[in-house]
Amino acid sequence: MLLLNDIEKLVIHIDTKGKEIIKQDKQQVWVQVQAGENWHEFVLWCLENGFGGVENLALIPGNVGTSPIQNIGAYGVEVKDVIEKVHYIDIATNKKQILLNKECQFGYRESIFKKELKGKTVVTSVVFKLSTTNHKKNVAYGAIQTKLTEKEINNPTIKEIANAVICIREEKLPDPKKIGNSGSFFKNPIISINKFKDLHERFPTIPNYPVYELQPNSKSRMQNSELVKLAAGWLVDQCGYKGKRIGDAGVHEKQALVLVNYGNATGKGILSLAHFIQNSVKEKFGVTLEMEVNLVT
Repeated sequence: MLLLNDIEKLVIHIDTKGKEIIKQDKQQVWVQVQAGENWHEFVLWCLENGFGGVENLALIPGNVGTSPIQNIGAYGVEVKDVIEKVHYIDIATNKKQILLNKECQFGYRESIFKKELKGKTVVTSVVFKLSTTNHKKNVAYGAIQTKLTEKEINNPTIKEIANAVICIREEKLPDPKKIGNSGSFFKNPIISINKFKDLHERFPTIPNYPVYELQPNSKSRMQNSELVKLAAGWLVDQCGYKGKRIGDAGVHEKQALVLVNYGNATGKGILSLAHFIQNSVKEKFGVTLEMEVNLVT
């Protein structure tokens, strides 16, 4: 969240705790986790119990209750891949409701909670479906593979994958406990293959990634050959913003995707910097950067 003003109203912080195994078979386990549980601590708990599926999402700041809203993701994995259902309260009626995975309208950093249900719900708990054996490991992301190679690990465990992710994040991302930031400020833009070909001719080193989409009535994902995902951080860096500072509002020196508050920047100051960046990227690449943060007025 990016706060644009002081909030002169009641703020309720959801701080409920608890993790409960509600079902288990030989290969999978279903765990209901209360919304106030710290996300990274939940990941560590899963690893200690041998539950796979969230290891690539280690060290993401925030709580479990916010994970489905944003459909948090990192290093080739999104939380929608392991969510079974979401429990929430309808603010208008005070009634408890449940949405199954397929009803949550999950997309890239997107869900129903950021669209038609935005501001209308309070997530109370999330049910995750995790693996207990034959873990489906995702190490294709370049940074993870590089880190595992450095450690001479050829067949990593889920703990070793998580440790690699933690090392990567600690090396390039600022600790929100030490310097104000909300993690990735912009979404990685998704463009048409034709637009990408034009960009690639002008910028041959532009990083790009395949786009996978969930198939109807299935949990399997297939590559969409008509779309390409770009690295927002690279685009921002190419525009000269990495490490740039305007007053106390700045772009992190190691990761251009992260905007930081060096002490006394206002929310409006951060937003102004974000708009400068968006305009520069649009002018240089013809690509629109969408903000990942929620603006709170």
